[in-house]
Amino acid sequence: MASSPEAKRSNLTLRILSSLVLGPLILAAVYVGRWEFAVIVGLLAVLGVDEWLRLVLRRPPPGWARAAAAIAIVAVTIATGCAGAIAGLVVLAAATVLFDIAVNLRLGTPGRMPGLGLPYLGLTVVALLHLRQDGWQPVLWLLLVVWATDIGGYIFGRWIGGPKLAPRLSPKKTWAGLIGGAGLAAVAGAAAIAVLHRAGAAVPAALGAALLAVVAQAGDLAESAIKRHYGVKDSGTLIPGHGGVLDRIDGLLAAAPVFALFTALLDASFR
Repeated sequence: MASSPEAKRSNLTLRILSSLVLGPLILAAVYVGRWEFAVIVGLLAVLGVDEWLRLVLRRPPPGWARAAAAIAIVAVTIATGCAGAIAGLVVLAAATVLFDIAVNLRLGTPGRMPGLGLPYLGLTVVALLHLRQDGWQPVLWLLLVVWATDIGGYIFGRWIGGPKLAPRLSPKKTWAGLIGGAGLAAVAGAAAIAVLHRAGAAVPAALGAALLAVVAQAGDLAESAIKRHYGVKDSGTLIPGHGGVLDRIDGLLAAAPVFALFTALLDASFR
């Protein structure tokens, strides 16, 4: 059943209000300090692991399991640094394959992937904490680009419409939304780098932001595919108008590791 115009307007209002509340809190944590930011990232990881296990197993996971998993990811990252944490995640990813096979055999329901959530979320945690080690500017730039991608995709997708991007995965996403999201991300990335770093870097920053926008929207589609596989509309109901934590950070889950790898390879700095 299609949503009524009133329901759509109500949902949009909830999305805006939620963003106005959560956005400043996250930006404040990014700016204040590494430990404060690590606490926020750790909390998001706990909530994300919880949603993932609920989504995959169709029942609430043990509280100690989700908390221990998320805290372990953050602690390992802080203790060993980016390289050590990534090495640990590689081993963890291999172990989750065996774990997920065992779960499927025990439940008798093929396609369950509870262990995959740890490297899926863990890589983003490592990337964000690694970026914050270079100061608050890289994380702020990344967040502005991802948020601009979401806003541009939503606005241009609704206003222009047109051919669907991936109708089997996400019927509402259009090519106009993809292009509009990348365009607005490019503008936001160029403007932010001119203010945070130097104006001469605006052009490469715009190109990088546009590419990250495509990566972020690919992450959005990937989560849509996962939710469609498990037959759910949203990963959770925690955030009014947005669904769950995973629904809100799906683009960031893809963009953060790519951006962190890019800055590490080029030894880029915003200072």
